[in-house]
Amino acid sequence: MGFNVPTLAPIGLLIASNIFMTFAWYGHLKFPHMALWVAVLVSWGIAFVEYWLAVPANRIGYGTYSGAELKTIQEVISLSVFAFFAVFYLGEKFTLNHGIGFGLIALGAFFVFKGPLK
Repeated sequence: MGFNVPTLAPIGLLIASNIFMTFAWYGHLKFPHMALWVAVLVSWGIAFVEYWLAVPANRIGYGTYSGAELKTIQEVISLSVFAFFAVFYLGEKFTLNHGIGFGLIALGAFFVFKGPLK
């Protein structure tokens, strides 16, 4: 697997889509007085853009990556994006528990990409 469009484009598109989705799902938390219906409509608008990135990412990547690998890439990116978002946008602390949990998820990702165990 080299550095070409089918290997790199899905990763770049999934990073971008996860940034949009993280704001769609959690960005409104900084605006607790916003009416819920407004938060939902704004979130839907942001999520619409996210789908325009995620669907092509999976379309381009499938074949180079398996479905399980694409989902694993998406989940690792999602947690990474969220960790930065939580710290820098929401002002939350990243704790040892978070690090251990993310490390265990990374270990799971390793096994998805490792291939069949013998």
